[in-house]
Amino acid sequence: MILFKNADVYAPKHLGYKDVLVEGRKIVAIEEAINGYDNLTNVQVIDVNGKKMGPGYIDLHEHITGGGGEQGPVSRTPEATIGTLLDCGVTTVIGLLGTDGISRSLENLLAKARALNEEGLTCYILTGSYGYPSVNITGNIERDITLIDLIIGVKLAVSDHRSSNPQGEEIIKVATAARRAGLLAPCCGLVTMHMGSGKGRLEPIFYALEHSDILAKNLLPTHMNTRGKELLDDGIRLAKMGGHIDFTASGTVQGNKEEAAKVRYCLEQGVPLSSITVSSDGYGSQPRFNTKGECIGLTYSTPCGLHQLVKALVEEKVLKFEESLTLVTSNAAQVLDMSNAKGNIIIGADADLLIYNEDFVIESVFAKGKIAVWENKHIIKGRFEI
Repeated sequence: MILFKNADVYAPKHLGYKDVLVEGRKIVAIEEAINGYDNLTNVQVIDVNGKKMGPGYIDLHEHITGGGGEQGPVSRTPEATIGTLLDCGVTTVIGLLGTDGISRSLENLLAKARALNEEGLTCYILTGSYGYPSVNITGNIERDITLIDLIIGVKLAVSDHRSSNPQGEEIIKVATAARRAGLLAPCCGLVTMHMGSGKGRLEPIFYALEHSDILAKNLLPTHMNTRGKELLDDGIRLAKMGGHIDFTASGTVQGNKEEAAKVRYCLEQGVPLSSITVSSDGYGSQPRFNTKGECIGLTYSTPCGLHQLVKALVEEKVLKFEESLTLVTSNAAQVLDMSNAKGNIIIGADADLLIYNEDFVIESVFAKGKIAVWENKHIIKGRFEI
């Protein structure tokens, strides 16, 4: 057991100074003061000394086996490491494929997810990739989600010159299969859609919602903040219909200040805060194309942008700290139908916890009730990390 004393708890709602008791991987008590455990040999007492404590971050979009390939095999990006994820405060991650659904296989993605779970994180994955019909393991989307417990949804690319340009009817088929499988599994049956800069924007999604009974909450378009104002305005429309929109954090401090302004714009247009999530697109390639469609530059993202954007939202006075945390904690957990287990400091939830120092730097990380990082020193490491 671990007893945290004198923590300034953001659950993400600000609870004030609390003691938090963890047994195994679960939070079992949150009180003004929890006494009587100090001299027990099986209880580790940690005095947080008034530092902020928040839920571990949930990254809804991470290329854990690497992405890229737009300039051939030499441009394939590296895999995620547990050390980098923990440094960025990520304790729950959703892995997926990108442009390359051929040399980057779902079987490899599944193996990587199992490895991250064994190492100490919580990791789920999505079947599919950019193309349609979707690549799969068992024969189709529905069987993958129903039969493989770590698969909780499907990835698709929409309105992008690298996608198969699925239209409304195709999205209906994919979303219906994911929804049905989600009921059978059970899991969220999420349809994550990489959004490109194509002319169609969200029109295929609006068509699907208007011509079927699929639910807006099962559809998550991502990169909504990086493709121009018209796509962002489409996202505002979707959010007002009960859907969610996922922002992609920038890889720089200045970039995240610009993204914070886009969050402000959405809120000013009436988007509920609970409808916005932020993911990193970590280890995904960031290619630049010219007007001829030629790739003229390539880099890749990391999950560090999540915390940078949380900070930017506070520093730019867009949101309070407890509000900014929701974008990478409780809102993401809601999308995954995991609010009772992830993204919240509540009794019964997994003890995925972050402790921040006075400079708002993530100092210590606890994942599933275990110390993963303590005062910037890694306790949990990948097998091949030094």
